Amino acid sequence: MSTPQLRDYQNETIDSVFKEWEAVQRTLAVVPTGGGKSAIAAEVIRRIQPARALFVCHREELVWQFRTTLKRFANLDADIEMADIHTGPSLFNSAPVVIATVQTLNANWGGRTRMGKFKPEEFGVLVCDEFHHAVAPTWKNVMNYMTQNPKLKVLGITATPDRADELALGQICDTVAIDIEILDLIDRGWLVPVEQQFVEIAGLDFSDMRTTAGDLNGADLAAVMESEKNLQGVASSSMQIIGDRRSIVFTASVKQAEVLSNIFNRHKTGMADWVCGMTNKDTRRATLEKFKEGSVQVICNCGVLTEGFDDPGVSVIIMARPTKSRSLYAQMAGRSTRPLPGLVDGLTDQDARKAAIASSTKPSCLIVDFVGNSGKHKLMTSADILGGKVSDDAIVRAIKVAKAKGVPVRISEELLAAEAAIRKEAEERRLAEEARKAKLVAKVKYSTKTVNPFDLFQIAPTKERGWDQGKVLSEKQKALLMKQGINPESMPYAQGKQVLNEMFRRWDKKLATMGQLKVLKRYGYTDANITFEQASGILNRLSGNHWKPLTTK
Repeated sequence: MSTPQLRDYQNETIDSVFKEWEAVQRTLAVVPTGGGKSAIAAEVIRRIQPARALFVCHREELVWQFRTTLKRFANLDADIEMADIHTGPSLFNSAPVVIATVQTLNANWGGRTRMGKFKPEEFGVLVCDEFHHAVAPTWKNVMNYMTQNPKLKVLGITATPDRADELALGQICDTVAIDIEILDLIDRGWLVPVEQQFVEIAGLDFSDMRTTAGDLNGADLAAVMESEKNLQGVASSSMQIIGDRRSIVFTASVKQAEVLSNIFNRHKTGMADWVCGMTNKDTRRATLEKFKEGSVQVICNCGVLTEGFDDPGVSVIIMARPTKSRSLYAQMAGRSTRPLPGLVDGLTDQDARKAAIASSTKPSCLIVDFVGNSGKHKLMTSADILGGKVSDDAIVRAIKVAKAKGVPVRISEELLAAEAAIRKEAEERRLAEEARKAKLVAKVKYSTKTVNPFDLFQIAPTKERGWDQGKVLSEKQKALLMKQGINPESMPYAQGKQVLNEMFRRWDKKLATMGQLKVLKRYGYTDANITFEQASGILNRLSGNHWKPLTTK
């Protein structure tokens, strides 16, 4: 069997990681669920050979999955350190990779932790999966022990984190090598478009619930979701929505999962089953196999399928477990965003990938959220996980539109439409303000060299992420912006870095410089993707015309 080819963004991620490692020891890669984080980790480990690697995760299923991925993508063998499975402590006569759970590495072994059997200086890289967990003491113990080797590099990999995660990760990672959003991969044809449907259930009331560890209190949530009226409302509305599509139901409690499964089966015998963390492993494996092969259409679960469960045939996610956590919501929603197997890999053009998805039997996935009285709580929706690079106002508008329609809506399109409307309104306000100021020209003469790089480059300003909080641009970076007529103090760190990255990208692609775009805009040329050579040609013609507008463009 030939080695699978990495996708374009996976190679971009890997290159970014190694570039960051030239200057720092610890870096973070944010890649959404369905983006192939394990394949990225496998290739990073392959490239760092012959240095030995330690891959750490927090669940048994992830251990075996990564071992398979490592062999498939990197053709490397791995030793396992987990529970009663031990690997040799020495580099000699051992596999080039050790895969372990964080719990095992922290467990007692002969009067010391099991990580103590390994010598940090024999390893070249530590890869931490689901890195949003890494702020926990057990993870910090592993990192602190392994980084006693100053030459060892650390890579954290995670899907979409929430704000609290971002702030915490900014304290334990030197840099963020790359931050890929779900919407990025949908736009590039690697993931299926997401549709959102809101269903109102009168009995749902979250307003008086407590908040524990940043999310709805588990006992409070279970009490509401387990009520007979709400169970019936969730099941009956879901039956009307899903048709014959294979669906995952996420629940707040084991009881809710079991009862929902029974209610589904009252509607249609044998259509549903359920699993939880306490389900016997063999029983759980058999149940999930039936679900994958289609003999079971709906699988209800409590705390099992949020991580490490990959089944591209899943088309619908029933969110019967409301959450305030962006990362948890993203993990649940991500179980449905993968396209069908073999559909897009091998296609180098994003339009071809999108067309293949659109013409398949899974042209999109559907996320169903149940709406009630949320009170003070801000509950997550698909708009929140897709809207990482649009404004908060656009997210609010998109959610409002989706709720008002009451039918499945393509949420990415609603987000972009909302963002476009907001930018149009802002531009109208800007033009009105310029018109107002124009009336003062006769009284006051003024000039400014300040420019709006986002307007010139035709890109939307990125939102500040938690790990960027408190960071400032270097003096060299500030000087480069000032040279282009940009006040570095007028924007947060993330946007300053975004502008610099766009400038470097334009130089690399031989596109028009900011200076060229500034002049061209005064003459009505607004194409930000014009090449440096094309821009030079137009400017030469304008110069030859004594800087008077050209009759033809």
